Amino acid sequence: MKLKQSRRRRGFALICAILILSLLVGCAKSGSAGPSAASGAGTELPTSAATATPTAGSKTEEGTSGTDDLTNSDSDGDPITAGEPELPAGTAIEFSRDSAGRGGLAYDAPSAGSGPLSGTGDASGSPSAGEGDEPGDTGSPFPPVSTGTVPDDPWAEPDPAALILTAAEWNDNANWAFFTNLITADKIHFPAFGVDPRNRIAVTLTDAAGSGLANEDVSLCAGDGTVLWRAKTDSAGIAYLFFTDGQTPDYVLAAGTQASVNVEVPDQTGQGNATRTRADEITVVGEQTALPLSAMQIMFIVDTTGSMADELCYLQMDFSKIAEDVGNSGVTYSACFYRDEGDDYVTRVNPFTSDIGEVQSLINAEQAEGGGDTPEAVAEILTETLSPDAGWESGAVKLAFLIFDAPPHEGKEAELNAAIKTAAEQGIRLVPVVASNADRETELFGRAVAVCTNGTYVFLTDDSGVGGSHLEPIVGSYEVELLHDLIVRIIEGCKPALD
Repeated sequence: MKLKQSRRRRGFALICAILILSLLVGCAKSGSAGPSAASGAGTELPTSAATATPTAGSKTEEGTSGTDDLTNSDSDGDPITAGEPELPAGTAIEFSRDSAGRGGLAYDAPSAGSGPLSGTGDASGSPSAGEGDEPGDTGSPFPPVSTGTVPDDPWAEPDPAALILTAAEWNDNANWAFFTNLITADKIHFPAFGVDPRNRIAVTLTDAAGSGLANEDVSLCAGDGTVLWRAKTDSAGIAYLFFTDGQTPDYVLAAGTQASVNVEVPDQTGQGNATRTRADEITVVGEQTALPLSAMQIMFIVDTTGSMADELCYLQMDFSKIAEDVGNSGVTYSACFYRDEGDDYVTRVNPFTSDIGEVQSLINAEQAEGGGDTPEAVAEILTETLSPDAGWESGAVKLAFLIFDAPPHEGKEAELNAAIKTAAEQGIRLVPVVASNADRETELFGRAVAVCTNGTYVFLTDDSGVGGSHLEPIVGSYEVELLHDLIVRIIEGCKPALD
């Protein structure tokens, strides 16, 4: 009897020892010394030393780069593919909701310089001088995401990989000679769905001292007084005016001053097609007549069809952080969505508001579904959102980010051209953000509307390894950066108009 009891005690002790050992091993594997162990929350991601995550760098128009190889191994020796990007070592992630139902992703990132995405340094991962100098700034590209209201649907708990979407920018107005050479060489073709940026007149409006006059109306007129194009000057006093083949511009009217324009008539007998673009650049001196710019309006126009899950997920996770980085002094936001005929809805247009939580709730309530065929309701959403009825104010800097991956429907040329002309007249700068799986037609449409509204062309890149492949645009060299940083930089670049 005593032998049996002794064996039972030894057996029980052995079981306890095994359990304790298992717990110790489990704690060691989970990284008990990492950030998540201290808090008891979050999941520590595995370590990868190299190319699964993007680094700041440049590409040429041929698309060459030293960071395109997105295949490597993680800390366990398992292969990493382009669809499985990893966060810097030691980054802990937690999704949670408070008692009011608000939720979001929280990041506990390592210190600056500890991972390949730290700061914005070179390809080795070394942060640039001056990075991380702000109080509380770790230099990490994964700052805490501001809390927003999320639906109860578990689908709304997004993939943290969306935060590392990478992108680049190309401004054809700032690279006009390059742009016209591409057209001359038949590398790109316009009009694009009715929008024709080829015939441009650049006007710089200044006062007597040479300072640019912002927010002024500038009109391009024919000899009989017919207005061919109307636009507003930006913070530097620059406005871009356009005319189509068959139209003959005669003068520019700006700030009460009339200035003649001299447009060279194309010589169709010359060698090649070097006569496809006609341009003029003039400076007009006048006096300030417009209201000063005292506010900023930022609109996100998002394609929410099924192929846009990564981009929608990104905006759901990052919008509040964008708003936080931009600041809320005099800034209002609008989030608008579209799909196509036959879907649950075609367009959803929401008013501008300074309530960041309200905008975040509208974004979080969306799911990527529908679509099917390639063209989407681009003409319909631009007609509604770029209309004065959408709430655009005359004394505000106006930006509209069009996040999309598919072109408009054929047969919508007149509607699209009218929408873009309306945007230019109000000074709405359209910033197309072209997503994965877009085709060349979509690129050219995006570039055309950016040129005609004094915007800039943004395109996602393959450097993040997130989502499908991204079309290499026909542009010059460009810098790759996180989409978050690029959006904030574009917004900040328009802020001088408020000073």
